[in-house]
Amino acid sequence: MSEQEPHVPLPVELPLTENIADDALDLKTQIVRFVATGALSAVVDQGVNLLLHFVLGVAVIPAKAVGFVLGTTTAYLINRRWTFKAEPSRARFVAVVILYAVTFAVQVGIYGLMYDALPDGFWYSNIAFVVAQGTATIINFVVQRAVIFKIR
Repeated sequence: MSEQEPHVPLPVELPLTENIADDALDLKTQIVRFVATGALSAVVDQGVNLLLHFVLGVAVIPAKAVGFVLGTTTAYLINRRWTFKAEPSRARFVAVVILYAVTFAVQVGIYGLMYDALPDGFWYSNIAFVVAQGTATIINFVVQRAVIFKIR
């Protein structure tokens, strides 16, 4: 950004450090970091979902939706800085919001269908989550690596 352009705040991000966009990481390192970040984000997602649904009595889809939003927010903040080593970018942030809207529909849709098809219960909810999360994870990695984190 040049000195003449007005300063517009970026979306909330993890603290900035100097030169975070050094050399891009190799595919293997990105996959390992993406999976580790995804595991943490999945714990946030499903933990909130189970707490809201089974403890607080929130309906299945709203509970899953809140869990998804919190889990994917966690994933974006970590992946942007650690997995893909990308500088903050409004265009990238908008692209991620669009991607997450698509994967939200995919993940919550698959989860809802499987939740209805399987017997009711804590373990079946987790099976539905793993299938839905796995599908969303593959979509997210491919699109983020091939498109979103190539945006400047």
